[in-house]
Amino acid sequence: MRELVLNCPESQAEAWSDALLEAGALSVSVEDADGDTEHEQALFGEPGTEPEVLAWRRNRLVALLADGDDPDHLLAALDGQAGPAPAADDWFLRDVPDADWVRLTQSQFGPIVVGERIWIVPSWHRDDAGLPSVGARDGIVRIELDPGLAFGTGSHPTTHLCLEWLAAHLQGGETVLDYGCGSGILAIAARLLGAGPTWGVDIDEQAVLATARNAAANRVDVQAGLPDALPAGTSQVVVANILSNPLKMLAPMLAARVAPGGWLALSGVLERQADEVSQAYAPHLPLRVWAARDGWVCLAGRRA
Repeated sequence: MRELVLNCPESQAEAWSDALLEAGALSVSVEDADGDTEHEQALFGEPGTEPEVLAWRRNRLVALLADGDDPDHLLAALDGQAGPAPAADDWFLRDVPDADWVRLTQSQFGPIVVGERIWIVPSWHRDDAGLPSVGARDGIVRIELDPGLAFGTGSHPTTHLCLEWLAAHLQGGETVLDYGCGSGILAIAARLLGAGPTWGVDIDEQAVLATARNAAANRVDVQAGLPDALPAGTSQVVVANILSNPLKMLAPMLAARVAPGGWLALSGVLERQADEVSQAYAPHLPLRVWAARDGWVCLAGRRA
């Protein structure tokens, strides 16, 4: 297989991408043409902030061609799309080496160890020697989880923080609410750590499906649903690993979901955002930084 690589101004990137796909390209990606140079620009700001740059000055389009595709046919399709077709020195072809892409992708996701008790293991490592079996045994919890559409594979610092908090605080039998459950990893971990009835809630239907599927794979019972499906009442432990802005907006609701004497643990919060998030919850219950990791914090507090 081959790729057609061409440079274009930002104003033409969208029109050219559409034209390449309509002409038969298997896929088209847009990159910063100044990437890996002193002129590289970051489009994405920190979570909860607006990016300083909304578009790259110069774009590079990478179109994947099917075997036998004529690049001249694709280039001709660009003529008149927001301007003339690219000049001869503005594009080139490169070969895509043959590879077992499934195996290559899987090789990037190995087992993850969180603290002293939790292992997160992709299914393709299921039978690897030396790994704990799925479930909880001898104080070690193994969660089988594959990367997917929903957030939460266990690799992000905020997920680590929440998992470590659960391992340190769950005594057994507590009711748990994981709000913004993503893949369901926190809810599943809670059950394997000995929690009682557990809910996983997310506004994304794909996340709800992923949570139900992952819970079944780990042989635990987690009630997964959209927010409207969550019954009234409180939980002894409420965890939410989202981002600071939605956490602040959800403060009254999340705090009200914590039972008297229960715990609230939040992450998805940068260290510099800890005070403002804590202040949003101050009228309801006190929060403090429980732990920090790679610039992120876990805030936790107990309801009187």
